[in-house]
Amino acid sequence: GYTEVYPPYMVKKETMVASGQLPKFFDNLYRDAEDDLWMVPTAEVPVTSLHRDEIIPAGYLPIYYVAYTACFRREKMSAGKDTRGIKRGHQFDKVEMYKFTDTESSYDELEKLQLNAEDVCRHLELPYRVKSLCTGDIGFQCTKTYDTELWAPGCDEWLEVASCSNCGDFQGRRANIRYRLSPESKPQFVHTLNGSGLALPRVMIAVMENYQQADGSIR
Repeated sequence: GYTEVYPPYMVKKETMVASGQLPKFFDNLYRDAEDDLWMVPTAEVPVTSLHRDEIIPAGYLPIYYVAYTACFRREKMSAGKDTRGIKRGHQFDKVEMYKFTDTESSYDELEKLQLNAEDVCRHLELPYRVKSLCTGDIGFQCTKTYDTELWAPGCDEWLEVASCSNCGDFQGRRANIRYRLSPESKPQFVHTLNGSGLALPRVMIAVMENYQQADGSIR
């Protein structure tokens, strides 16, 4: 039920602000200073602005998008942790699922979004777990977040491969995206949701470490 889109890898400052990346994550983003263009840390950023400054007509919500892009992050916040290998890179690929919903259905849509992320783990037949994050661990633009983690026996740890969040009307307000419940009703701000399905490098680690055979080959 998702519509696939191919968003740009570089966006304007206003697009970063609309999704909540700026000003908070300034130090973790790559930027072309001359043209003031920013490399996307996730497809969530450009997809948020697909409907910026719009009023979505009655009957059009929910809208589902999915995008597969490269993601660029400085990883300054990692404080030198996991600097070798592919577990934490400055560039990695990721499928991003994104939803625009009305205010009443957003938490039900989050549960569906989370199940879509888990579905990939189930098809890979990899051990995984889901955590509902406490308030102190969720992003400042989010109201509720689930993290999905795959077990990596070689690393002896759970690796986060997806984070699914309901952002409420935070991004809707920043991007000025509204909707009408009926043709005559007053516009309201949309709720937005996003989730990985999944982040590729850590999935590869889990596949290699769970399916490596005695001769070193990977099933």
